[in-house]
Amino acid sequence: MTTDQQEQLLSYNGDVLIFQLIKEKSSQASSSKINKLHVRQMTFDTGTKLFVETSTGSFSMSGEGVEIIKSCCASCFRTGILRPYILLKKRKKGGIKYILLFLYNFNKFEVALHFKLDYELKESVKVLDGPTVLWSYSKQLFYISPQTGTVLCAPVQFSSIKWVGNIKGEGTVVLGTRSSSLPGGRHSIAKSDALIWGTECFAYALEKQQVLTGAAFLPHAYGSIVSCLHIWKAETLKNKFRTLIVAVTCKNQLIFFQDGLPKDVQQLPFEKPCSIQMAVVEGDSQLVVVTFASGDICAVWKHNFQVASCWKDVASVLVDDFAGTGTEQILVLLKSGSISECLKTFQITDFGKVNYMSNINAKEDSSSVKDLQQNCFLTIKALETRLQAGFASVQELQRHLHLKRKVLIESCNALINMVEDRKHILPSTAKEGLVSLWDETEKTPENDTSTPSVPQEEFVEKVWFRVAEDNLVVAVKLMEAFNLQLGDVSLSLIMHQKCPSVSPMRCQSNVVTLKKAILAEHASCWQLEPSPKRVKLDCRNGNEYNGRPFQMKADRTKVFTAVTQLSPFLAWHQVHCKVLLHAKKKNYKDGNPQENQRLSLICGNILLNLVEISSGKYSINLKETGSMQDLVALCAVSHKQSFQITSTDCTLNPINTWLQEQMECIPIKKFPEYVTCGKFGNLNGTLFRWNERTPLDGILTVFCRHPAVLFYCLHNFIEFLPPTCKIKHLRPGSKKGLAKQLALTLVKEVATLQHPFPSTLDFTENHMSPNYEENKGANSIMTLQHFKDAFRKEQEQSMLYINQRVSGATYRGFILKVFESQLKSDMISCQCSLLI
Repeated sequence: MTTDQQEQLLSYNGDVLIFQLIKEKSSQASSSKINKLHVRQMTFDTGTKLFVETSTGSFSMSGEGVEIIKSCCASCFRTGILRPYILLKKRKKGGIKYILLFLYNFNKFEVALHFKLDYELKESVKVLDGPTVLWSYSKQLFYISPQTGTVLCAPVQFSSIKWVGNIKGEGTVVLGTRSSSLPGGRHSIAKSDALIWGTECFAYALEKQQVLTGAAFLPHAYGSIVSCLHIWKAETLKNKFRTLIVAVTCKNQLIFFQDGLPKDVQQLPFEKPCSIQMAVVEGDSQLVVVTFASGDICAVWKHNFQVASCWKDVASVLVDDFAGTGTEQILVLLKSGSISECLKTFQITDFGKVNYMSNINAKEDSSSVKDLQQNCFLTIKALETRLQAGFASVQELQRHLHLKRKVLIESCNALINMVEDRKHILPSTAKEGLVSLWDETEKTPENDTSTPSVPQEEFVEKVWFRVAEDNLVVAVKLMEAFNLQLGDVSLSLIMHQKCPSVSPMRCQSNVVTLKKAILAEHASCWQLEPSPKRVKLDCRNGNEYNGRPFQMKADRTKVFTAVTQLSPFLAWHQVHCKVLLHAKKKNYKDGNPQENQRLSLICGNILLNLVEISSGKYSINLKETGSMQDLVALCAVSHKQSFQITSTDCTLNPINTWLQEQMECIPIKKFPEYVTCGKFGNLNGTLFRWNERTPLDGILTVFCRHPAVLFYCLHNFIEFLPPTCKIKHLRPGSKKGLAKQLALTLVKEVATLQHPFPSTLDFTENHMSPNYEENKGANSIMTLQHFKDAFRKEQEQSMLYINQRVSGATYRGFILKVFESQLKSDMISCQCSLLI
């Protein structure tokens, strides 16, 4: 009787299973063959450090051409238990029969699946959970499982299969490549480019029968060079597919891909990689084990992509918990005859506490031992030197960081003191090791020309804040005497030093002008960058309008506001803010304003409490309170639009009826000329003011939070008004005021051109001026000689005007004044043209 055998190894739950297919040929004339499949369970004994046999089993089948194709572990769809499977093929007339057996109780085999094909599987076959047998043939993907009961073909074509596995939420996924269409065809580009760009990577979900669109696994350029890969992680987060992949290329490179992009690469020490495995060793460290066609093995750490170890002449490599430590180890079997002999020459290691070797203890002579000890001694000395140098560098960095921290702390203290208008004195101990960035001199109290601080109680009348939707409005009302001395006023909020991370996204300064009686006018610059042709009505920046000082009327007062987003403050339970006012102080000399002086004044503190804000304590409620604070806050965050309404046939009394009945408006208690809309919907909270100048003419002003609300109001208003009424949208300024300003500017321009050099003219007029006063009393009969003398004197005076010389500075000052006067007149003329 002659025998022939095949052997394969498989790791299962920390044990090693040895499958042996023995083909026995009978000596009888029938020449029939009996094939016996034996299995041996080998368990590693940590005491003896050897593999011992714990159980055996067998399975018999007759026929010719029986071979082992693949052995692996997969779960059963009925129980979900992981079991060992082995796939056999048997040649029969008219085709090839494939049989999938699974092993239970380590000694019994049972048929899980069998199918027949008319061709032989040449490419690698995958056995997946279910179990499902999957393979590719002629660029088609085929699979069969106990659920299907027959061989099925997927409706996609694969040029090659790179990976098959299970992904959460997608089921069984096949990752492979296929041909892609190139612009102009394959013949239009080079062969090397066609090889790289002529393929594309894609993934196909087997159960869902659909291609995963938007899933980034590999760049298309790597599809033709990747030999094998392993997917660490694949999941869907926020409708985006996230992947972590390690792949081995035919260029002997190990590449790490994240979300379809290469992140790290390591050159491998051997050629022709053919398979890849993952091992999770002690400490949750991960190893990438790469097997090469030459029988060499290389293990690479995942976290730093450094080579951990290499082995040559390896028969097989397995990954499992052979030592029973709860983590995985690598079992390396060296080539030594049959597989049974390999289990006598092996190494089990996790590059940590576990390291078992059997029959790998070659004797070394004394000289090599001495050389090894000498090398270890020199290596330790070099490592100690490097450690000391590194420790010295760390100490130097710590000192540098300590100095940086000290400088930052002192800078923050100095900034806080500057904001609070206090003098910051740096102690002598803190100056040690610090060098000034410029040559500075100590200021003595006599030479100190800094602006004296103004006490808060001398200029601030009231500070308050309100919450309007997602906006925080901070308002400051100044004393009237101090208010008239300021120009170009703006506000800013300074956060408390304990909350340095809170900073407003935007802080827009506004001005609200109120009549001392009951009328309030809005002067807000709510838009950050308004277009020059669409500036809001009465939009002023501080106390200046078109470069000229804005004279405040005697019956009005101003309130300065700052509007910023409320959201950054809500991240803290309680936030302290300082309100800082920036302005230019006007200096008057001989009744004319001179060069302005910049001021930064602290107006007070505000406390933002999340509990009080949530309870609505600081919300705007004009219907109940009707206070000036609420009115100012609403005007600061609202858009103001004014419309002139003129009627020729009837009076405008129905407008009050429209406000009360149609818009359901309620007058504000302290400001009855203002009415707020109580109508349900988007119009709720809209502010109106009706100013009836004559029974046939008036101005309606609308304060709305959103531009869409304005269109709702106008739609209802136009339907209510008689058809003969005319509505005109008022633009910035007024014709009468701009005309007056234009006249004054032109007069000033003419005066500047007529008297360019006042000092020179005064000198000339004092010395050579015709005496016309004498001529007034002269007799009506004047001699011709007298007129000749007067004409000669006038000619001499004209020549003196022409020949006068002035300095360059005086001439430049004159030209600058001419340009300024012309620029002001041109700007006002442009505004007047917009009103026509």
